[in-house]
Amino acid sequence: MDALTLGAALLSALLHASWNAAVKAHPQPREAMAAQMTTAALLCLPGLWWAGLPPLAAWPWMLLSTTLNMVAVLALLKAYERGGFGTVYPMARATAVLGVAAVAPLLLGERLGLWASVGVGLVAGALMLLALDTRRASTADFQPGALVWTLISGLFTAGYVLADAQGVRSSGSALAYGFTVSILNALAMSWLNRGLGSPWQLVRRHARLALPAGVVSNISYLMILWVFMYAPVAAAAALRDTSAVFAMLIAVWWLKEPLPPRRLAVVALAVAGVPLLRLG
Repeated sequence: MDALTLGAALLSALLHASWNAAVKAHPQPREAMAAQMTTAALLCLPGLWWAGLPPLAAWPWMLLSTTLNMVAVLALLKAYERGGFGTVYPMARATAVLGVAAVAPLLLGERLGLWASVGVGLVAGALMLLALDTRRASTADFQPGALVWTLISGLFTAGYVLADAQGVRSSGSALAYGFTVSILNALAMSWLNRGLGSPWQLVRRHARLALPAGVVSNISYLMILWVFMYAPVAAAAALRDTSAVFAMLIAVWWLKEPLPPRRLAVVALAVAGVPLLRLG
C-alpha cells in the first residue's frame, strides 16, 4: 500500500470516528443518524448527476451493501443506548476487521500473513475478555446487552465492507458508486424511521448536526471506496478501522466518558491488533 492510499485510509478513519461521535453525543441518536444520512444523500445528488449511475454489475452489491448497512447501523444505535462510545465504537470496528479478515481469503483470495494472523488473535482475545467482563458485572457505561448489539453491528459492518469492495470495483468509479449507495442508504433509513417523522422534518430538526456530519461522512466514505479500488481490501479495512484509536481519544477528551483501567486494557488490546492486519 503506497503513502497516498495509506493516508487516505487513515484520514477516512478519523472522519468516520468524528461523525459517529457527534451522533452518539446527540440527545436523540437515531433521529440524528437518519437526518445525517438524508443530508448526505441530498449532497450527493448533484454529484450523481455529474458522475452518472454505476453499471448494472454493481447494483446487486449496492443493494446488498445497503441492506447490511441498515442492520449494522440499527444495531450500533442499540449498542449506544447501552454502552459508552469509547467502548462500543472501537469494539464494533474491531469486530468488523475480524470479519473482513476471516472472509476476505474466501471471497477475494486474499491470504493473511503472520502479523495479520497475530492481529486477528489480539482482536479475538479482546472480544472474549470483554464478554467475560460484562458477564461479571453490569456497569453504567457498558451493560451486558451492549456487547451483543456491538458484535452484531461489527459483523454486519464486515459484510457491507466486503460488498462495497466488490461493488466499487465492479462500478469502476468510486464517485458513481458512493453517491448512489449514499442515496440508497438514506431511502432505506427514512423508511425504517418513518414513525419519527418525514425525512425533511428530521433534517430541519437536526440541521446543526446533519449538515456537517453529512459532509464529513460523504468524504470519509468516498475516500475509503477509492482506497478499495487500489489496495487489498483486508489491509484497507484494517487501516480504516484504526478509527477505533481516534474514537477512544474522542470519547475521553470530547464526550468526557470514563474508561476504567480494565476496560481500557481490553479496548487497547483490540486496537493494537488492527494495525497488524495491515502488515499481513
